[in-house]
Amino acid sequence: MENTSQVPVTVLTGFLGAGKTTLLNRILTEQHGRKYAVIVNEFGEQGIDNDLVVDADEEVFEMNNGCICCTVRGDLIRILSGLMKRADQLDAIIVETTGLADPAPVAQTFFVDEDVADRTKLDAIVTVADAVHLSSQLADHHEAEEQIAFADVVLLNKVELVDEDALEKVKNRIRKINPFAKIIKTTRCDAPLDEIVGLNAFSLDRVLQIEPDFLESDHDHEHDDDVTSVSFISDTPLDMEKFQAWFGDLLRTKGQDILRSKGILDFKGEEERYVFQGVHMLMDASPMGSWPKGKDRSSRIVFIGRNLDSMNLEEGFKNCKIG
Repeated sequence: MENTSQVPVTVLTGFLGAGKTTLLNRILTEQHGRKYAVIVNEFGEQGIDNDLVVDADEEVFEMNNGCICCTVRGDLIRILSGLMKRADQLDAIIVETTGLADPAPVAQTFFVDEDVADRTKLDAIVTVADAVHLSSQLADHHEAEEQIAFADVVLLNKVELVDEDALEKVKNRIRKINPFAKIIKTTRCDAPLDEIVGLNAFSLDRVLQIEPDFLESDHDHEHDDDVTSVSFISDTPLDMEKFQAWFGDLLRTKGQDILRSKGILDFKGEEERYVFQGVHMLMDASPMGSWPKGKDRSSRIVFIGRNLDSMNLEEGFKNCKIG
């Protein structure tokens, strides 16, 4: 008999830079009248995503410096257990994983931990896929394939950046890995919310076909050890022209090895904080509104990729400071 008091959980996954935080912000800003708790996991010591999540009534819990499916899994269980003490105040929980997370052990948490399994129900795994970079990500990263394989819904994002032939090839690649997932083509994750949350779509039987040992507590899970992260903070304002010149040259010459870049920046003479997000050589930047009251105006920047030690990132960022 189904436990009707269980809180539904949506897991948002997808490779680095696919658009997970954009989707999360859409969910939080839509006028749906629902109350969500949000759990955000990041790869690296310096958290950025928590600040990229729009100001909303929802509570946001952040876990840094570890994969949600490995080192911080205990934190996930602890946060979920705390939320269950006031489950009657929540309509759902949303878990946004790092772009390097295998969703299998994340989903496993909702079945192998007795307390979590009793009080929550995995509603769906929603994978955001980057139409531009997915093919190369599937070739180079096991996690990207797992994210597609376990998806109940695939948001094929950034479709406006590829032509129809390329888009059809990407869709066929997704269907070859997972013929059961619903594929929704999106620009900036603009899918209807009723196709993302409240789906009751997760099928344990289908997952057991993909991974027969899914319910075993010990899992064999590996990460690409070549992928590392570095982060920098500056309490000194940055020179916008110097930063644009440095960052533009960096992406042009080293962008192939930079899987993901993101940051919140304080430029001299600008009242608003600026946010940028990049995937390889593609980058988008825009004002994000005023700095929160009582919060230090510090710039924070994160890089995730390969061969980062050879890029002189710390020196380049330091040279952008005023002074």
